Amino acid sequence: MSRARPVRPITAVSIAASDSSGGAGIQADLLTFAAHSVYGATVVVAGTAQNTHGVFSIESFSPRFVSRQIDAVFSDLAPAAVKIGMLWSAGTVRTVARGLRRFRAQNVVLDPVLVSSSGAILLSSTGLRALRRDLLPLADLVTPNRDEAAALSGFGIRTERDVRRAARRIGELGARAVLVTGGDAPGDRVRDLLWNGRAFRTFEHRRIALGATHGSGCSLSAAVAANLARGDDLETSVSRAIRYVTRSIARGVFPGSGAGVPVRFPGSLTPRNRTGSRATSTRPPQSRTGRRRARPRDRDRGSSPSP
Repeated sequence: MSRARPVRPITAVSIAASDSSGGAGIQADLLTFAAHSVYGATVVVAGTAQNTHGVFSIESFSPRFVSRQIDAVFSDLAPAAVKIGMLWSAGTVRTVARGLRRFRAQNVVLDPVLVSSSGAILLSSTGLRALRRDLLPLADLVTPNRDEAAALSGFGIRTERDVRRAARRIGELGARAVLVTGGDAPGDRVRDLLWNGRAFRTFEHRRIALGATHGSGCSLSAAVAANLARGDDLETSVSRAIRYVTRSIARGVFPGSGAGVPVRFPGSLTPRNRTGSRATSTRPPQSRTGRRRARPRDRDRGSSPSP
C-alpha cells in the first residue's frame, strides 16, 4: 500500500476576536484565507456577543493565554503571513508585539480596529497608544479607514491632502506601508490610497450600493495577508484584495434583520425563501408589513471596522 506524501499548505494566522454573528473578525478572516487557498490558523484574543445589529458584550482572554496561543501556532505552523484585527487592550497589544518579535513574523498586516461598525469601542485609549508605539513598527502594512488614520496619525482628515499627510505620518511611526481605505468617505466612488514609503498609489472603484459591508475591512486586510503569503508583492496583493472585497460586497447577503455581510465564496450562499425553495435575491429581508428593514447606516458603507 502506497502512502500519500504529507502536504504542507501555505499558512496565515489571524490574531483577532471572534464575531458570534459570523460576519467579521476571526470568522471573516478564516473564510477569506480559504477563498485564497491559504490554510488559516488563529490566535483568539476575545469573544464578542454580537449579531447583525451590534456588539452587546465582549470578554477577553488573558495576555498570558494569548501568548501561549502565539507560541503554539508559530512554533509549529510557521505562518507565512499575519493578519491582526481587534486587540481590545494595551496588555494584549504588547503581548502580540512581543510574540511577533519573538518569532520574527513576516508579512504582518495590521487592521487597526478601534470602533465597530455599530459604534462599540474595541480598543482602549491606552491600547491605542501601545499599538502606535509597539505594533506599528512591526507592520508591513497598516489598513486604517479615514477615522482610524486620523486617530493613529493625530491629524484631522477632511481632504485627500489630509489623507496623504496622515499616511506619511503613520509611516514615520514605523509602518512600512499604509493603505488608507476610503469606504467611510462620501461619494459614489471609493478611493483607497496606498503609501509604500516612497510613493502613493490610488485604487479607485465604484461604491456598491447594496451595503453588505460588515466585516469588509477584516476581509480586505486578510486578503492582503493571504496574497502576501502566496508570494505576491505588496501592490499586487493590495490590488487583488480590493477587487476581491468589492466582488464580495456585490454578492453580499443579509443573514439577520440588520447589517449585511460580504459573501467570501462565489455561489457559497444561496438565499432561500420561507418555503425552503431557492430564491434569487440577496436584498435585505422584508418585514411583515412588506417594508424593507432599515439598511446599515452610512458609516457602514465601505471597509467597516469590525472585530
